[in-house]
Amino acid sequence: MKKNLFLTLLVTLTVATLTAQQFDLSAELRPRFENKHGFGTLLNTNANGANFVSQRTRLNFDFQQDKIKLGVSLQNVRVWGDVSTLGANDNNTMLHEAWAEALLSDNFSLKLGRQEIVYDDSRIFGNVGWAQQGRSHDAMLAKFKLSEKSKLDLGFALNSDSQAGVDNLYSNVAGYKTFQYAWFNTKASKLGISLLALNNGVEYVDGADQTVDYSQTLGTRLTYAEGKFSADASAYLQGGSLRGNDVSANYVAGNLKYKVSSEFNIGAGIEILSGKDTNDTSSDVKSFVPLYGTNHKFNGWMDYFYVGNHVGSVGLVDINAVLSYKKDKFSATLVPHFFSSAANIYSGTTKEDNKLGTEIDLNLGYKVADNIMFNVGYSKMFATDSMEILKGGDKDENNSWAWIMFTFKPKLFSSK
Repeated sequence: MKKNLFLTLLVTLTVATLTAQQFDLSAELRPRFENKHGFGTLLNTNANGANFVSQRTRLNFDFQQDKIKLGVSLQNVRVWGDVSTLGANDNNTMLHEAWAEALLSDNFSLKLGRQEIVYDDSRIFGNVGWAQQGRSHDAMLAKFKLSEKSKLDLGFALNSDSQAGVDNLYSNVAGYKTFQYAWFNTKASKLGISLLALNNGVEYVDGADQTVDYSQTLGTRLTYAEGKFSADASAYLQGGSLRGNDVSANYVAGNLKYKVSSEFNIGAGIEILSGKDTNDTSSDVKSFVPLYGTNHKFNGWMDYFYVGNHVGSVGLVDINAVLSYKKDKFSATLVPHFFSSAANIYSGTTKEDNKLGTEIDLNLGYKVADNIMFNVGYSKMFATDSMEILKGGDKDENNSWAWIMFTFKPKLFSSK
């Protein structure tokens, strides 16, 4: 009897404590079937594509009490079948996020730990939400609220492989040894302005010396909206040094959007990322790198460019359009891309056409319930001879990609 009373009291006190705070527990389960038949690069002649199902499972804890916020996200990413049906071990589970934020005043906070870093349109910093594993950083952020419409973030990261007592060469798993950045955003009526300054350090061995080279990414993004019309424009420069080589690269982009009706939207855009001629033998880095952005969001959903590939290449000119429709629980998006190289492509001494091909992307969605989403997509690449020169494979193969995905996002508990 006393034992039952004690347990009842303990549960009551626990629930009372939780309800006195702000505590949310949510989950995400996202299985996705994919048929890859020339995804990311052209398929070789008569080669077979791949079929598989991947799945992301997340358990998200969010807590706030007085001067502290806490976020923890447990994640399991797997391909169906990669663990035996009798498997005793599963090495696919990790911490996607584990951070704490100290709310030191109404206008200043410090956020430390494993966390997603996302700014603006996710071109330089993004969480790569499409990838089942996503992206997060071990970092410290100082967040300033300068006014009701202006804010400033300062970020710092320092990566190591271990707690060794000597300075070992970092294996570059994260893509950088260290970075420091400042991001400023302000809004004035219909105009939004963001400024980014990023100092990115990569460690390497230069002869007998272990050193860190720093490159800088500096730029801005502007947004404008009035009525049914909206637009944005971005420009970034990259300079400094990378593994002993001078960096000089640039990026510009612009998009126009118009809301035709409550259900139908149209848009058009262009993006230019600088590159390097294929016959350029200099060691200088002339190709722009979008670093830690959500690159799947840009330049076609088949990931031919900047998703683990095309870095240090001929750059890209992407002219695209967007047609989208949404009514009730149904949505549809059609995006054609017209790709060409920003720098010159040579086959021997012969200069080739800069046109790389056309990609058509289609995504259909249906909201089954508030916490259940169904999506299906199909993409097709119509490549040119120049794409073959860059990537190999066969442009005349059926280079395509199809996928089906369910997303379940239940809220398990909330103290609100």
